[in-house]
Amino acid sequence: MPIKVPGGLPAVKTLESENIFVMEESRALHQDIRPLKIAVLNLMPTKITTETQLIRLLSNTPLQVDLTLLKTATHTPKHTSPAHMKSFYRTFDEVKNEKFDGLVITGAPVEDYDFESVDYWQEMTRVMDWSRTNVFSVFHICWAAQAGLYYHYGIPKHRLSEKLSGIYEHRVLDLNSPLLRGFDEHFYAPHSRFTEVRAADIAKHSDLRILADSAEAGVYIVASANDRLFFVTGHSEYDNDTLDAEYRRDLKKGLDPELPENYYPGDDPAKRPPNVWRAHAHLLFSNWLNYAVYQNTPFNIDDIGE
Repeated sequence: MPIKVPGGLPAVKTLESENIFVMEESRALHQDIRPLKIAVLNLMPTKITTETQLIRLLSNTPLQVDLTLLKTATHTPKHTSPAHMKSFYRTFDEVKNEKFDGLVITGAPVEDYDFESVDYWQEMTRVMDWSRTNVFSVFHICWAAQAGLYYHYGIPKHRLSEKLSGIYEHRVLDLNSPLLRGFDEHFYAPHSRFTEVRAADIAKHSDLRILADSAEAGVYIVASANDRLFFVTGHSEYDNDTLDAEYRRDLKKGLDPELPENYYPGDDPAKRPPNVWRAHAHLLFSNWLNYAVYQNTPFNIDDIGE
């Protein structure tokens, strides 16, 4: 089954060229199927790129997904046109009376700020509080994973001595987790961040368990005991050239960035980085949609609650 998206969304053309089945809303209306209602709160500055990355992963299942893109009302993006945001995005106030089977909250380039200093933090807390009663399962990515652990459990983030950027090997810690079904015991995933959450802080909470980690990148996937909240500290959704774009952006800014680790062949930025995490990324999202959402969410979406 495909993912259902608004007609005219720029990601459609890109994904169809990759032979990914994307269905526009007009066609989906003729199918008698209860789709999963999935919302994405997109906090990344490059909205269209992130939309495409996430839709690519959310579409790779037998399930029909009805996608809603959410934006913050308290922050205006600088890198995406107002026309695009108006056409394809809704605010929290527009959906707060609805219920969703799943919610994805993306990362955001605001790690230099305390959580409370982020201009849309109050709006974020409203969304995370609302998700307790109106969303069955929430998938937090990178900064949102740190924000979610802080908001729900009081777990702090810690500044790293230098930016963590690259492709890192990870290990599965919980072989029985449905989220990790089919995973190799060792797998790769991208990271791009200046801060971290620590296993010792997470271990203080009996309601949390670490599903996967990395010797170099630290804690990777954390889950609540009831598998309703997932916190992923990396960027499995990244394209093979995303870290390259970030590296060259920082070069132009004169920031003298380090090369992303384990990324360019022979550490040569002139060579195309291979994608060695794509299979993991697809399996992570399809497992979340299937086991954490579809297999457990109420058939009547109005029955979703605390």
